[in-house]
Amino acid sequence: MGRVQSVVARANRKLTVQFAAILLSSALLASMVFGIIRIRLLTNFYYDTYPVGLDAYNAAFLLPDFMYFILVSGALSVTFIPVFNQRMASGNKKSAWRLSTSLVNLMALATLVASILIIIFAEPLIRFVIAPGLSESGTALAVSMMRVIAVNPFLFAVATVIASIQQAVGRFTFYALAPIIYNLGIITGILFFTNGINIFGWQVFDGGIMGVALGVVFGSIMQLIVSSIGLIGLGFDYRFKIYWKNKGFRKVLSLLPARSLDQGMDYVVGIVETNLASRMAAGTLTAYNYATTLMMAPINLIGVAISTAAFPQMTERLSEGKTELFKSELRTVLRVIIWLSLPVAIITFFTRGYVISFIKNEGDPLMAGLLGALTTVILFRSIYYIAARTFYAQQDTRTPLYISFFSIGLNIALAVLFTAVLNMGAYGLAWAQSIMAATEVVILFIVMSVRLGGLFDRTFWSGIWRMMSATGFMAIVSYCMVLIFPLQAGASSSFYFTFPKFVLIVGVSIVTYVLFSRLLKLKEVNPIIATVKRFTAGSVRG
Repeated sequence: MGRVQSVVARANRKLTVQFAAILLSSALLASMVFGIIRIRLLTNFYYDTYPVGLDAYNAAFLLPDFMYFILVSGALSVTFIPVFNQRMASGNKKSAWRLSTSLVNLMALATLVASILIIIFAEPLIRFVIAPGLSESGTALAVSMMRVIAVNPFLFAVATVIASIQQAVGRFTFYALAPIIYNLGIITGILFFTNGINIFGWQVFDGGIMGVALGVVFGSIMQLIVSSIGLIGLGFDYRFKIYWKNKGFRKVLSLLPARSLDQGMDYVVGIVETNLASRMAAGTLTAYNYATTLMMAPINLIGVAISTAAFPQMTERLSEGKTELFKSELRTVLRVIIWLSLPVAIITFFTRGYVISFIKNEGDPLMAGLLGALTTVILFRSIYYIAARTFYAQQDTRTPLYISFFSIGLNIALAVLFTAVLNMGAYGLAWAQSIMAATEVVILFIVMSVRLGGLFDRTFWSGIWRMMSATGFMAIVSYCMVLIFPLQAGASSSFYFTFPKFVLIVGVSIVTYVLFSRLLKLKEVNPIIATVKRFTAGSVRG
């Protein structure tokens, strides 16, 4: 046992913000790759042959995910970590661990109740709220799948509290591994459970697309196990008890409702979008869902990973009273996120046909068009995560909530207008989301500039302007590269033909962006240039 603890302790040692961001980004990249494999398998197995089944699968996910996000998810991490770190910084470890154990038990209890309610009311929720446009067979399948996946909020809740504890003390290794394991579980369901499950000659499950739902649950269980291993050596003192009088616990509970509502607002939009998409042609719901999933990949890789790594240090700066240092580091993180997400959004737009071809043989015009309409969201949602955490670090969860209320209301109104009135179809959903994402960030920036005077100085805006200029030059090169290497149909559309061209287009675009960033004296490019110089010098000496 001691040897196991030693191995876990070495793997889960505390990391700097830079290394934590690299680890999280790498893990998210790996998770993204497995996520794309998962989507590719589902798309090639069912998109053309059983679109109703795939629509049902995507609809079934929505409510369990909604309950998890509104009760736990990011709501817990951004409210729990500042309070937990305050207790640890003051040396009151007993209070910190009582806070942690109370949250584990409360979230487990709350999500267990939510899971039971989902199982009971799955049919009316699917039929009248989430996807009223599905056929009878699609509705029946979605209900069955939702009842299987309903256990997810409970499993995710416990795993998230455990992961937040590790995140709070700067341990990210097992936190980063968990989503990879989850995706592997779903892939296992697609490849094996859909063929049926046979135990000692007894057929316990006949197979079919329901096997994917079983894979989701399997992945959730494995994710919880991996997250729990990361607690080894941290000194977590678990008790089967809720310490209602613990001041830290009561502080988190006071902060949680506002952030939970804010987090849940995104899923309210998701419910509205699913409701509207289910009324369109079979497969439209899936096409829009997969386009948004691909859109979220770079957002998670850039915005979520960097802001997650930076957040614990942001809370420490404010708890230590170092406001100016907080603002300086916030400017740096904001610039890095914008510098990374700008070119990614442009490259995604020009290579959207290639990206879709990786998840569906010969591509799909609807998915590609929707992804193109959503590329603006990549930039603004990446910025959103660090902007919102600026308020959470100050233990202010209400301001982002009020802004979200307005933004979500705008999104829903535009979605209904564009689809039901202007008949824009699924594209109306995409454009509504793009407008909302930009509006939300603009409002957040205005409030941040008022609250943190001097945050957005002339140097900051000069840097953003130069980033946009470098992106403009890169966009011209990207466009020309796509004209030279167009996506072709037939045998030439296979992965082995398209991937090398995609890599070439992306590679030339990135090199162009880096060179123009260097010419425009953007400091964000310096670490890349230094790495290239060290690599080149080492190669020459070798």
